[in-house]
Amino acid sequence: MPGHHINDYQMRLYMKHRLSEGPSKAAARVGFSVATAYRVEQDPRLPSQKKAPRERRRPDPLAEIFDAEVVPLLKAAPGVRPVAVFEEMMRRHPQLPPGVRRTLERRIRGWRAIHGEERDVIFRQVHEPGRLGLSDFTEMDGLGITVAGVALDHRLYHFRLACSGFEHAHVILGGESYVALAEGLQNALWALGGAPREHRSDSLSAAFRNLEREARDDLTSRYDALCAHYGMQPTRNNRGVAHENGSIESPHGHLKSAIRDAVLLRGSSDFADLLAYRRFIDEIVSRHNARNGKRIDAERVTLQPLPPSRTCDYEETLVYVTSAGGFTLRKVFYTVPSRLIGHRLRVRLYDDRLELLLGGTSLMTLERGRPGANGRHGHVVDYRHVIHALRRKPMALLNLVYRDRLFPREAYRLTFDRLCEALTPRAACKTMVELLSLAHERTCEAQLADVLAQDLSERRLPDLKALWARFTPDPARLPHVCVQLASLSDYEALVNLDMEVQA
Repeated sequence: MPGHHINDYQMRLYMKHRLSEGPSKAAARVGFSVATAYRVEQDPRLPSQKKAPRERRRPDPLAEIFDAEVVPLLKAAPGVRPVAVFEEMMRRHPQLPPGVRRTLERRIRGWRAIHGEERDVIFRQVHEPGRLGLSDFTEMDGLGITVAGVALDHRLYHFRLACSGFEHAHVILGGESYVALAEGLQNALWALGGAPREHRSDSLSAAFRNLEREARDDLTSRYDALCAHYGMQPTRNNRGVAHENGSIESPHGHLKSAIRDAVLLRGSSDFADLLAYRRFIDEIVSRHNARNGKRIDAERVTLQPLPPSRTCDYEETLVYVTSAGGFTLRKVFYTVPSRLIGHRLRVRLYDDRLELLLGGTSLMTLERGRPGANGRHGHVVDYRHVIHALRRKPMALLNLVYRDRLFPREAYRLTFDRLCEALTPRAACKTMVELLSLAHERTCEAQLADVLAQDLSERRLPDLKALWARFTPDPARLPHVCVQLASLSDYEALVNLDMEVQA
């Protein structure tokens, strides 16, 4: 084609036709002129071989300093970043243009490719079905999840089968711990319907931190016993080497991206309660598993059968209920009914709850609390446990340590602040205690909160007499129930009838 240079392909094709044809015919077949063919005859080199090497069009700004100063720096500190080398050169040579940074980075990259240290190699593995399951925890702070308007400080326990990609995620409210691992792992295995032959974790570094040697040994033995219960061999990757858990570290990012997208499509990151958020996570994970359904079904038949029952996924300890109407466990104070004062309770500590037992009798379940970020003690308070004592000593409310946690809803706290502004401390405390007592005795906590919120909006103090009258049942509306007892002769007739039928 006129105006276009010939390329190596045309040159090779021309030389092929030239073996059996003349220059003019061979040139016509290839698509260039006869004059070009005769020039090729005089110089049979390929066009790429005729190009002269490209020379620099401007002076090299690093010619005097790279070998003399940059290379010694790279040899002395092999891990130094190129940007740090650039800043050091700019400090030593202020006359260097700022645009030399990219040139320096390319030059360092090329030097390291020839003279640098050997780098670690990632060896891809063949995953045998039914062999390996992996567990890890991942932070969820960046998603901005809230429950009932309150930010949820949580993370996810993540389990995955390396071969088929089966996944399970469990919302964890505390940190990485054996309890969280045991509960999440057992939930995953029972949802899967089998157990792999090997289970790998990342050494539970957060769970081991700041523990004494005896506590570490105890935690290790409990983890080994958990794996033995399911017939799994426990293994751990080397600390700080994340790519050894690559089969789950990378899916962390994919799972969080899917959750982020689902939150955006949902239109809100606020959930009514923790249960709704957990259902939301389960739905996302189940969609992932549905896409890998055939591979999961194929691997499921190679898994080990599950034992008859789960093993314990809690920590057990003893606590003493003090005269304050509660007990302190791991820097958190919990209230219990005052009739338990002086008793020792057995506590089963889960990730999100506490189960209280008196001997072998189950008493109640409490929400698990967490200490403050600054190390201050936390409080889990139920006003129903102490309201009867507060009615006898209402002034105790004024300077109560856990006063703000005593109020079940925000409207009650704001009402107490308003009462303290308008009334004397004694009157304010007595009125507030009566309101809490009303909420407890008439089981109208939510309805009373709505009335108090309306009074606050209208800057009106609550009227105790009117509220008691409003939430007290009207005797005229109570149904009259008449129970008519059966005659004993009727029972005798039934017995006689049964004897006749047997005869």
